[in-house]
Amino acid sequence: MLNGVLIAIIAHGLVGISLVWDKVLLKRKGMQSLASYVFWLGAISIFGLLLIPFGFKMPSGKIAATALAAGFCDLLATWFYYAALKAGEASDEVAAMGGFTPVATVALSIPLLGVNLDGQLLGFALMTVGGFIMFFAEQIPLRRMLPLVIPAAVIFGLTNVLQKIAFNHAQFVSGYVFFTIGTFAGSMALLLRPTWRRDIFKHSEEAPPRSKAGYMINRFLAGVGSFLVVFAISKASPSVVEAIAGVRYVIIFVCAYAITQWRPSWFRENFGRRALIVKAVGTGFVVAGLILVGLHGGAGGASGPG
Repeated sequence: MLNGVLIAIIAHGLVGISLVWDKVLLKRKGMQSLASYVFWLGAISIFGLLLIPFGFKMPSGKIAATALAAGFCDLLATWFYYAALKAGEASDEVAAMGGFTPVATVALSIPLLGVNLDGQLLGFALMTVGGFIMFFAEQIPLRRMLPLVIPAAVIFGLTNVLQKIAFNHAQFVSGYVFFTIGTFAGSMALLLRPTWRRDIFKHSEEAPPRSKAGYMINRFLAGVGSFLVVFAISKASPSVVEAIAGVRYVIIFVCAYAITQWRPSWFRENFGRRALIVKAVGTGFVVAGLILVGLHGGAGGASGPG
């Protein structure tokens, strides 16, 4: 059986790379509409139906509804996530999510899933502390960021728990298909508001071909990463999988620094001496946590049926 921790590391690494490119794209002409950006992200999730021939079995109505709700929550959380990414610095916003989302996930996992982290508790704590350290590495405008980051973290935590419930009672393919249908339904719901609907189609037409191609390639990369995150949740505790999201902000920190130095026209972030030192300490906590969780196999929760 594939190791859930290794899958999560690869998945969050791919997502981290895609988020850096999202930050670049959100600054380009025709790509600045949040409604349009999130709509197409959710709309292409319908391709999850391509997995139906590979072991799909109709789950009970309750489990199907749980997976649908998880997908809908995922898109809602994504809205807040990208709003925060658009408003602040990529390395700060993802670091904040790395600190808050694992806390929300484990807080919901304990009563709803009966999760016991056992020997993984120290590793989980180190990764979470690392996220909080990196969050406070800069003078982040809390009044602007917290109303976006906290709802995103809590709803992502709920998404992870609902996914795990679905995978505990249905085969992975079955749960994932309904999850993607829920995400697609969430994107379609954006069309109900006239201003968003006009925004979606207007900005889609204005975006240059190069940006559209970059968006679709990046969505494929993010899609593979997101799929692997969901697969990892089916194999390991969702709180541990979410804690490994620390890999995202390590990668984003490195990429954001490189872009600021060599391609500042794409976007520029503040990398003063204090920020570098504090983020290096936070990264150290993340790496130490990853090693501890990896040594315990990452199987903090019940796996879904294979």
